[in-house]
Amino acid sequence: MNTTSHDTPSSSDLEAVLGELVRQAIRAELPDVGDDVDPVVRPSRFADYQVNGALSLAKRLGRPPREIADPIARRLLSHGDILSTAEVAGPGFINCAFTDDYLNKTMVVQAGDDRLGRPHSVAPRTFVIDYGGPNVAKEMHVAHLRSAAIGDALTRVISTCGDTVVKQNHLGDWGTQFGMLIEHMLEEDSAATGELHVTDLDALYKQARAHFEADDEFKERARNRVVALQAGDKETLRLWEILVTESKRHFDEVFDRLGTLLTTEDYRGESMYNDQLDDTVAELQAKSLVELDQGALCAFPPGFTGSEGERFPLIVRKSDGGYGYGATDLAALRYNVMHDHADVVLYVVDDRQAQHFAMVIAVGRQAGWIDETMQVVHIPFGLVLGKNGKPFKTREGDSSRLIDLIDEAVEKAEQKLQERKSDLSLEEVESIADAVGIGAIKWADLKSDRSQNYVFDIEAMTSFEGNTGPYIQYAATRARSVLRRGGEAPEINSISIAEPAERQLALHLAAYGTAVRRVRQDYEPHHLCTYLYELAGRFSGFYEQCPVLQAPSDEVRRSRLALCHLTTRVIDDGLMLLGIQPLERM
Repeated sequence: MNTTSHDTPSSSDLEAVLGELVRQAIRAELPDVGDDVDPVVRPSRFADYQVNGALSLAKRLGRPPREIADPIARRLLSHGDILSTAEVAGPGFINCAFTDDYLNKTMVVQAGDDRLGRPHSVAPRTFVIDYGGPNVAKEMHVAHLRSAAIGDALTRVISTCGDTVVKQNHLGDWGTQFGMLIEHMLEEDSAATGELHVTDLDALYKQARAHFEADDEFKERARNRVVALQAGDKETLRLWEILVTESKRHFDEVFDRLGTLLTTEDYRGESMYNDQLDDTVAELQAKSLVELDQGALCAFPPGFTGSEGERFPLIVRKSDGGYGYGATDLAALRYNVMHDHADVVLYVVDDRQAQHFAMVIAVGRQAGWIDETMQVVHIPFGLVLGKNGKPFKTREGDSSRLIDLIDEAVEKAEQKLQERKSDLSLEEVESIADAVGIGAIKWADLKSDRSQNYVFDIEAMTSFEGNTGPYIQYAATRARSVLRRGGEAPEINSISIAEPAERQLALHLAAYGTAVRRVRQDYEPHHLCTYLYELAGRFSGFYEQCPVLQAPSDEVRRSRLALCHLTTRVIDDGLMLLGIQPLERM
């Protein structure tokens, strides 16, 4: 998922600067290898950065790695105003260090940059990002946290790089379950007044599901009710609207509480595509991409087989004439192409839907909706687990209500803030507990590779130590408190790096653009979390080893205050990209 070619790195992105110098050296020394070369620049404990590209080039050219690395290193050393070291080590690594003067200038450039080194898209694209996706008539539960947190972080990162993002909250508001629900409502007269709360809907759903499973006659009536819904029957639509309206109110409440960018304007329920389903299917039929199989109209994209090697179907229209979510998702993809003019479509949906989306994408390619310039990607994520290692549930065995978990995290954060020794008033503690608690659960969700499962542990999430949201928020407030005590505006033109801890902090600050670029390239927010956690650690080392307010000279004091100021700005900016609120005090 490489999108790097669409970005212009900042001049303060040292990894990108070194990478371009390496590419220039390769073009000069190996003109026949072409421009498609990854210099493989990575931070190193032996130098500022290590260049590993010679190893892959050696394999391609059938030559010893050091034979390729030596002339590249000599070319790099010709840039003496930028690099102080470029030494070949081991089988062909090149260890590089930037000059002190260049690092000082880089800090000044980054401090004077409103973007703080974030990359900018040279060819802006339109992204449709499908995230959220709760089901109508059911309360949002802990699993919805994952799609909301990951999707929102990707939306923020991609849009801040200059691309257009169309947010899409694909509501489950159509299909078999609504025939079941509405038929049960009619039998029980549950919606006579039109006043239902989401908790009523949750109970109604469980009752209707039990009725559906136990009564074959009810099951048949429910299926007929789906057909009536899709055909536009007035009474059926009236009851359906009651379910949708109350559900949306609940979704708005939860998404607003989480601080996501999703709004009511982003809701795209399955119902939105109802009048496009016939045209979508007709186009697939005209292109011979669907066929009848046991009464159902199915697509059989190549490469998908069952357990015994038989062709595996994507059901487009059921045998009773009703449409399932296969048809809806195909219609949505077609709409993204024709109406949204999407260059990239991202589906932020859990990994259990991997095969379904792979088949939808395959059919979209067959239909010609997805061309070679377009990218359609399923962004899968793992499960949220309880401490027992099983999917997170309440003590009663139900899926945990997300709103309850948010409240619990905020309460725990408030408790821990009150336990800390600080000069915050009770009112201030209460006002920031929301940001700390919600930031804590978002950070816990985003900090690891999204494909991994993780344990939902509010006690650990809200800790002020270790790789947690509160720890990162506190790191910025700690730097901010130094600035307050300094009592003067930092001078961004007076940064001078001398001590090792200063250098380590400066190098990491300059890597902010690299971290953002990697999130955008891989669609992995954990790259930014890892960066911020390491930045907090580097700042802690700097703070302990390099006196700021008691610096040995006014010049050094000004320089270190400027580094503190830049650190707060970068952490704040990174937290905002993750959808976590920065704080002035903690």
